[in-house]
Amino acid sequence: MNYHIGLVEDDSNIQNIVSAYLRKEGYNVTIMDSAEKGWELWENDRPDMWILDIMLPGMDGYEFCKKIRNESDVPIIIISAKDDEIDKILGLELGGDDYLTKPFSPRELIARVKRLFKRTLPKDNISEADHDRLKVDHLLIYKNERRIFFEGIEYEATTKEYDMLQLLAENPNRAFSREELLMKIWGNDYFGSDRAVDDLIKRIRKKLDNIPLETVWGYGYRLRKDEE
Repeated sequence: MNYHIGLVEDDSNIQNIVSAYLRKEGYNVTIMDSAEKGWELWENDRPDMWILDIMLPGMDGYEFCKKIRNESDVPIIIISAKDDEIDKILGLELGGDDYLTKPFSPRELIARVKRLFKRTLPKDNISEADHDRLKVDHLLIYKNERRIFFEGIEYEATTKEYDMLQLLAENPNRAFSREELLMKIWGNDYFGSDRAVDDLIKRIRKKLDNIPLETVWGYGYRLRKDEE
């Protein structure tokens, strides 16, 4: 799987070295030299992981880490020249998953990236062609195991929540009417109101914050998949 990593670092030498090693391992990398640019990326194309410097122009890495963590549990690795214990503790308390002190070995960073992905995502032993796996942007579903991951974090789902997400993920960008969803998820013998569909969608949105599950006004719902 080609995970997307956001690298926020203002040192061009570190940018070049780290990005080269990451890309060699098959990761997609977006490089930014400020937290402000990182935030713009977050709002438009959320990475699966952040590698973040602390001492940045403008907003520092601590504040950026705090802002990201207020919205998501996406993995964050902090890299910093600050090697005092208090700095490491602060970085971890603000939401960093790992802290690496400069200068560091790029190979050690790669090892920590892999370890963190393994900890937050299922083992990547399923091929892209395997029909067991569904991926729609940051939503990842393993059908055989009935496991759901969003933005790198696994979420527990009820039977109906899972069935709804699988149906929508198998048909990205397709608009389903409430009546159609009611029939497919609850079955032909269900005689309740289609408000059950609205309530289920509301629960999914609350659980998976920022999921692009869109309302088609006067009709139903669709799961948006951004163009490649």
